[in-house]
Amino acid sequence: MDKPHSNRLLVVAMVVFAIGLAALIALLVITQFTDATASQYLYALTMCAPLGFLLGLIAALRAGRRAR
Repeated sequence: MDKPHSNRLLVVAMVVFAIGLAALIALLVITQFTDATASQYLYALTMCAPLGFLLGLIAALRAGRRAR
C-alpha cells in the first residue's frame, strides 16, 4: 500500500499566501485608520499573496499530472 504523498509545495503556497493576505489587511488598516504611511517592507510583503497563488497553481498542476 502506498503512503499518501504530502505536497510540501502546496503547504508552502498556503503559508506564503497567508503572509501576503495578512500584510494586505495590515496595509489597509494602517492607511485607513492612521495618517502614517506604511513601511516599504509591508508593501513588499503584500506581493507574497500573488506569489503564493502562483505556487498553489503550480502545485495543483503538478498533482494533477502525477495522478494520470
